[in-house]
Amino acid sequence: MTLIDPHPEILLAAGSPIPSHALAAIAALGLAIAQLLARKGGRRHRVLGWIFVALMAWTAVSALGISTIGTWGYFSPIHLLVPVVFGSLFIGLRAIRRGDVAGHRRAMILLATLALVIPGAFTLLPGRIMHDVVFGPPADGAPASAPVAD
Repeated sequence: MTLIDPHPEILLAAGSPIPSHALAAIAALGLAIAQLLARKGGRRHRVLGWIFVALMAWTAVSALGISTIGTWGYFSPIHLLVPVVFGSLFIGLRAIRRGDVAGHRRAMILLATLALVIPGAFTLLPGRIMHDVVFGPPADGAPASAPVAD
C-alpha cells in the first residue's frame, strides 16, 4: 500500500461541474507556481497570466454549481471565495495596468494562497472527492461527500 494511490476515474465520474472545476483549479495552481518561478514582465508572463485569469474565473464560476456541503442552504463558507477571486483579479489587473508591479504581485500571490493553496489543502481531507482521487477510496467503499449514517 502506498500513501498516494491516484484514482482519476473518481474525479471524472463526479457530477458536473466538479471535474472541470477541479481541473481548472489544478491547472491554475501549476500556472501560479510557474509564474512565481519564471521571469516577470515578458510576453510569456503576460500570456500565461491571462490563462491564469481565465482559469481562476472558471474555477470561481463553476464553484457556484457545487453544493456538497450546503451549510447555508445551497451555499457553504467556501462559496465566500467567489467574490474574493473576482475582487483579487480586479485588484491585480488594475494594479498592473497602473504600473503598480508590487500591488499586482501582492494581489496575485494572495489570490493563489486564499483561493488555491488553502482550499486545495482542505479538499484533501477524508470524505472529500479529491481525497479519494489522490489517496484512493475508503476501505468501506463509501463515496466521498456521502451523508454519514447516524
